[in-house]
Amino acid sequence: MICRVLLQAAAQRLQQAACDAPRKDAELMLMQAWAISQTDLIIKAHDDVPKDVVERFETMFKRRLNREPLAYILGVKAFWQDEFVVTPDVLVPRPETEHLIEKVLQYLPDQQAKYDIADIGTGSGCIAVSLAREYPQSLVTACDISAKALQVAQSNAENIGVRERMIFLQGDLYQALATASKFDVIVSNPPYVSQEEMLDLAAELSFEPRFALTDEATGLTLLEKLLQDAHVYLKEGGLLVLESGLCGMPDTPNTMVKLEDYFDLAGNFRGSVFRRL
Repeated sequence: MICRVLLQAAAQRLQQAACDAPRKDAELMLMQAWAISQTDLIIKAHDDVPKDVVERFETMFKRRLNREPLAYILGVKAFWQDEFVVTPDVLVPRPETEHLIEKVLQYLPDQQAKYDIADIGTGSGCIAVSLAREYPQSLVTACDISAKALQVAQSNAENIGVRERMIFLQGDLYQALATASKFDVIVSNPPYVSQEEMLDLAAELSFEPRFALTDEATGLTLLEKLLQDAHVYLKEGGLLVLESGLCGMPDTPNTMVKLEDYFDLAGNFRGSVFRRL
C-alpha cells in the first residue's frame, strides 16, 4: 500500500473513533513500525510500505482505534526535555505537569545549589528525573506505592543518566520516608480526580491505573494528607509544590503558608506552591 494512502485511511478511521490527533497518531505509529524519521516519512509519501511494516502498523493501529493511549502503544512519551518510557503501570506524563517543574525553577533559581528534593507518587519518574536533570548537584528521592511504577521510574533515571543522584523508595505518600528526612522541596502530582469526574473522562483514561488518577472521593483526600504532614519532612522555609485540578486545593494548615496558585496556558487551575513556616 502507498504510504500516503495508508496514512489517510488510518487518520480517517481514527477521527471517526474520536481520537484527538488522528493524523499525528497515524504518522507516529507508522514511523515507529517502519523505524524512520518524520523527514523520511515525508520523502516516502509515494512509496509502497513493506508488508511487514504494514502488519506492525495495523497491530498498533487497532490498539489506538480502541482508544488505548498512544504512549502505551509507542512505549514512550515526551516530557520536559526528555522522552520517558511508559507502561500501563504508570500514568502517561502530561504537558500540564510541566508547570510544576517551572514553579520549582522559579522559586529555586540557583540550579547549581545542592538541594534535597522529594517527589511523592513519582509514577514514571517524569517529575523527579526532570528535576534531577535541572539541578545537577542535588539529590532527588522518588517515592511510590507501586513497585512496578518504581521499576519504570528507575529505568527512566538510568536512560536519562541521573540514576546515581536518585533514591527510590516504596510506600504510601510520606510513609516511604524516614521521619528524620528533611527536604528543601517536596513535589507531588497525586491522584486528585474525584469519583464524580471519573464518569466523564476520555476513553483513554480507562487504560491508565485508576489508583493513580482518583482518590475515589472528592479528589482532595491525598492532597490534604500531603499538606497536613509536609512540615514534618520539610526544612524550615522549605517548599511544597502540589498539582491539582477541578477539585481545587484543601485549606492551608497553620504549619504552612500558601505562596501562590498557578494556572496553565488556558487559565485552568493546575496547583499551588506552599512554604513551611
